Amino acid sequence: MIIPSLKLGFLASGNGTSARAICEAIRRGDLAADARLLVSNRRDANALEWARTDGLPTLYIPTVSDPAAADAKLAISMQEQGVNLIILSGYLRHLGPTTLKAFKGRILNIHPGPLPQFGGEGMYGRRVHEAVIAAGVEQTAIVIHGVDEVYDRGPELARKWVAVEHGDTVERVEARVTVMEPVFFVETLRAVSEGLLILPVG
Repeated sequence: MIIPSLKLGFLASGNGTSARAICEAIRRGDLAADARLLVSNRRDANALEWARTDGLPTLYIPTVSDPAAADAKLAISMQEQGVNLIILSGYLRHLGPTTLKAFKGRILNIHPGPLPQFGGEGMYGRRVHEAVIAAGVEQTAIVIHGVDEVYDRGPELARKWVAVEHGDTVERVEARVTVMEPVFFVETLRAVSEGLLILPVG
């Protein structure tokens, strides 16, 4: 799928580190895109604070009490802001059918380990790195992929291999990957904006 002009919406449950790096790249002129909205399912998410400071519209949508209503509100809010590509930046909630249908093929997530081996429900953050170390593999990876109704199953868009060095600890691998993730997301979106990468349709 080709999107001629990227109008980005972000979902974050915590710091939204990749979202912030993407917004900073846009502001510097390093990424041809427009940041339209950041949504969090947590009222106290740090991502909401920096987004408000940066002048990016924000919205808090709780998802626990009424998931169907939250799903509908999310889809409508993104559409009202003119979003044509949703970026998950540490969003730890399952997306509902309304949002998935409205933005089919236009939702991207970043995963801190090789897929499908180190993905699936419950596999996020440090848990992924622990599994990588336990498996004794020589390389881990950062994967940017499309999002569908199953965790980490959507089609892959881009992958960056990261060496696992002899004697590496979970903390060292996590630190290495964490530093690389936002940069890789910006690079990947730049390739999309320039037509060098085509979004996979899930």
